[in-house]
Amino acid sequence: MKYQIKTQKFENNIIFKRLILMISVLLIAIFIFMQSLPAYGRSIPNDGFADIVKNLLPSVVTIQAMQKIVEHKQGQTPQFNFPEGSPYGDLFEFFRRNEGNRNSAPRKQAAAGSGFIIGADGIIVTNHHVVKDASEIFVILEDKRRFKANVIGSDAGADLAVLKIDTKGEKLPILSFGNSDKARIGDWVIAIGNPWGLGGTVTAGIISARGRDIDRQSFVDFIQTDAPINQGNSGGPLFNLDGEVIGINTAIYSKTGGSIGLGFSIPSNQAKKTISQLQEFGTTKRGWLGVSIQSVSKEIAEGLGLDEAKGALISKVHQKSPAAKAGIMAGDIILNFNDEKVPNSTQLRRMVASSNVGIKVPLKIWRNNKIIDLVVILGEREKVDVALLSDNKEIEKNKGKVKSVELLGLKLSKITNYIRKKFNLDDDINGVVIIDVKADSDAATKRLAPGMVIVKVNQKIVKTPKDVINITKQANEDGRGSVLLWINRNGEFSFIPVKLSKK
Repeated sequence: MKYQIKTQKFENNIIFKRLILMISVLLIAIFIFMQSLPAYGRSIPNDGFADIVKNLLPSVVTIQAMQKIVEHKQGQTPQFNFPEGSPYGDLFEFFRRNEGNRNSAPRKQAAAGSGFIIGADGIIVTNHHVVKDASEIFVILEDKRRFKANVIGSDAGADLAVLKIDTKGEKLPILSFGNSDKARIGDWVIAIGNPWGLGGTVTAGIISARGRDIDRQSFVDFIQTDAPINQGNSGGPLFNLDGEVIGINTAIYSKTGGSIGLGFSIPSNQAKKTISQLQEFGTTKRGWLGVSIQSVSKEIAEGLGLDEAKGALISKVHQKSPAAKAGIMAGDIILNFNDEKVPNSTQLRRMVASSNVGIKVPLKIWRNNKIIDLVVILGEREKVDVALLSDNKEIEKNKGKVKSVELLGLKLSKITNYIRKKFNLDDDINGVVIIDVKADSDAATKRLAPGMVIVKVNQKIVKTPKDVINITKQANEDGRGSVLLWINRNGEFSFIPVKLSKK
């Protein structure tokens, strides 16, 4: 009996030791697994970001874009209007510092921005709006050395530019792109740039959202971050915790010009193709379908027999376009493009633009209450845009037709043939076209933008800018604080109240 008790205790002791061993092995395995997780799934390092940032700073540069400014009279100071109250107007930061004697003429001003090195021989990426219209561009490295830069290529649609500096054979430290598709909402990110011209500045935060549509004219679905980004950060990199560039800081939402935790970055996976094309061709080569489109509302879906509001409705097919050759018709709804679902017209525009020129793309079309399959061979968008906008005579003829409506903060034009081509307006669209929006106006706050058409003001049909001027002037004299605009926005109509300026 005693022997049996001892044997049982011995066996229990072996089982206990084996259990302890198994638990230890499991804990070690978990620890090794956690250490091997990529940066996008990692928590903030215990010792902060110092070790990560140390190796990144030398590859982030300051951009100075010099621009000529007009002569000013003695004692006058040139005024630079920082946008206020506009989600679009103050997206792209234009921080400019005056250089030289304020009373001399003509002078230059420097637009400050950021950039980063991707080629050891001096290839640098920044934003298009940082270097746009610059007469001279300078790149300042972390060690304060200053180089003159040339633009290899620049693209407004993606707001990207590629620069080159002459390093005279010196190899510069470069940054590598990460996979922005793996970046998750809530992941830590680091921004480095040149806010307010201060030079290499490091901030940190998290990814707040993905797939942000902040500008319908852009080809980008932006990453939103709360990492502090200010004027001058444009063109600077957004890093994951592996030190890889997953975004290019481009825009902020701010009514004051300072960071309020709403920054937007171009995802690296969307930027890489554009950057590669700019390096190779000096321009982009985007796919072109050749249609005018609008989103499908619930009412439209119901009217056309769709079970839900989805896809992109074709409002016009341009003659001799890829769409026309493929048999696409006005009234069709594109549900799938290249085997991917089309949620709305904005996404279709970006899907087409991101596709290669000349490829065959399968489409699923909703027509006459059934789905049909078509194949389209994409054209090249850039060639078409150049052809449409190259008529200098039409440009000159249209200049006299543009009128300013000071009470609304708008510049308007009658619809001419040139305007129809420029803004891709259908032949049956009538009204007055918005050419420009004053940044600090209520119209900017309400997201009115060039290309939108004013059809009515206070329920009265308008055909010329003078019609709009007369109605708003009368409203102001009657003591009204605002007018009601009926706007045609890419085929979608909406009423928008706009406050009258009292300036």
